[in-house]
Amino acid sequence: MKPAPATSTRLTTTNQTAGSTSDLQEQVRRRAYELYEERGRVNGHDVADWLQAESEVRQQKSKAMAA
Repeated sequence: MKPAPATSTRLTTTNQTAGSTSDLQEQVRRRAYELYEERGRVNGHDVADWLQAESEVRQQKSKAMAA
């Protein structure tokens, strides 16, 4: 007996989730780098920059979804 083929809806949802996750990470990465540059490229604040960038990007996404 052959297994049932995967549904296109399931694949589409999986691809959208993976795409949106990588988009989110890319936006956070860019913003974290901007924060690093704004600080004068001083090392040692990478975690703080990442967390701040992540917070800012998530807030922007929330506002955009609410609009």
